[in-house]
Amino acid sequence: MTELHKNLIDGEWVGGEGAENINPSNTAEIVGLYARASVEDTQNAIAAARAAFPAWSRSGILQRWETLSKTAHEIFARKAELGALLSREEGKTLPEGIGEVTRAGQIFEFFAGEALRLWARACRRCVPASASR
Repeated sequence: MTELHKNLIDGEWVGGEGAENINPSNTAEIVGLYARASVEDTQNAIAAARAAFPAWSRSGILQRWETLSKTAHEIFARKAELGALLSREEGKTLPEGIGEVTRAGQIFEFFAGEALRLWARACRRCVPASASR
């Protein structure tokens, strides 16, 4: 039997009933068995996201940059592997799958840069105009 891939909700892997994900390019191939979230699972995920938001919104600019940048680097480092998985799951060509993964990495990289731009703007406001002459 295929392993059930569970949902990560509030740091815990949960899931009971699963649904088969079939490769659209090869309908004889089952990609995996994925947990279906119950109403309770969905409510718990929403509650966990709401509970996590205040800490993230108060996190420092450099912490946000580090988190987003680390995510981008991980995606780029694994783009061939993730692209192959994505292609198999969605029935895309391999170049399309790798391209989509690369784009996801670029989005995380962009928003990591946005965090630093916020920091740079804040620093400029801290320095008196007369000091920059």
